[in-house]
Amino acid sequence: MRCSRTAGIRDRLPAVLDPAASPVLRCEGLRKTFGERVAVADVGFTIAPGETYGLLGPNGAGKTTTISMICGLLARDGGTVEVAGRPVDPRAVEAKAAIGFVPQEIAVYPDLSAEENLRFFGRLYGLDGDELGRRVARVLDTVGLTDRARDRAQEYSGGMQRRLNIALGLLNEPALLVLDEPTVGVDPQSRNAILDSVARSSDEGMAILYTTHYMEEAERLCDRVGIIDEGSLRAEGTRRELVSLVGEHDRLRIDAEGDLEAAAAAVRAVPGTASAAVAAGGIDALVRDARAVLAEVIRAVDGAGGTIGGVEVEEPNLEAVFLHLTGKALRDEA
Repeated sequence: MRCSRTAGIRDRLPAVLDPAASPVLRCEGLRKTFGERVAVADVGFTIAPGETYGLLGPNGAGKTTTISMICGLLARDGGTVEVAGRPVDPRAVEAKAAIGFVPQEIAVYPDLSAEENLRFFGRLYGLDGDELGRRVARVLDTVGLTDRARDRAQEYSGGMQRRLNIALGLLNEPALLVLDEPTVGVDPQSRNAILDSVARSSDEGMAILYTTHYMEEAERLCDRVGIIDEGSLRAEGTRRELVSLVGEHDRLRIDAEGDLEAAAAAVRAVPGTASAAVAAGGIDALVRDARAVLAEVIRAVDGAGGTIGGVEVEEPNLEAVFLHLTGKALRDEA
């Protein structure tokens, strides 16, 4: 039997994230005003080791201001920020050393090669000798630029330059990596390379704060998502927790043969099923939690005399949640 999923936020077991581990990032009550305009109002969240946290919001929502305060680039009017147990502010040099920041803008020297860029910035971190060489080689491999390491950055495509930008953010082996829309304007191949490098860093235990205008990136990468609008955090949680806010159901497409009417009736009797009907040589059903009821649905079809060829699960996505909470489509704001 074939079974596939078209699902949301990356599907990994919660046990990968140790609930007893201290958060790498802890921010509480962040506030910032510019004149009479409130840019950020009482924003707070945590990020655990090995967790990717997506911060989503339309233009002007307060994402960049929040990130700037977390990285110690902008003085806050209120609230606290701790990274790796150290308080962060614009003068906190030691705490900033635990942060890798990848801005939207390309921040590399075009006349230098990738390796020369990395060695230059590595020396600013106080690295040298074999340790610097090890780190340069490692981050080049992470972003897939090893074979172009000695080419000048100005010869790179825009996507490759963004990958080098990420390599610079990884060079100091930070506890927290902050990426501000790192895939804007890049080609599909470079986008996939960037997303793969982010996922690899998270799997190796790095805490990641990720902002994007592409909902599918949040679905693919993020363990939890915070939705910010007009300076306030409207909601946060896993994909499952967020979609429950709008009462969305999972869709099941069951390819089957036999007495499909009887099989559909049996599926409708499964607790948690909202509807089930025969359609195009199978059964289409809406259920509250597909992963919780899938085994019982399969037994119901089998018990009613149906033969299952495959099951496809489509879980609701974050787009509906974002629209529900902000009244805007995220992509339209890019």
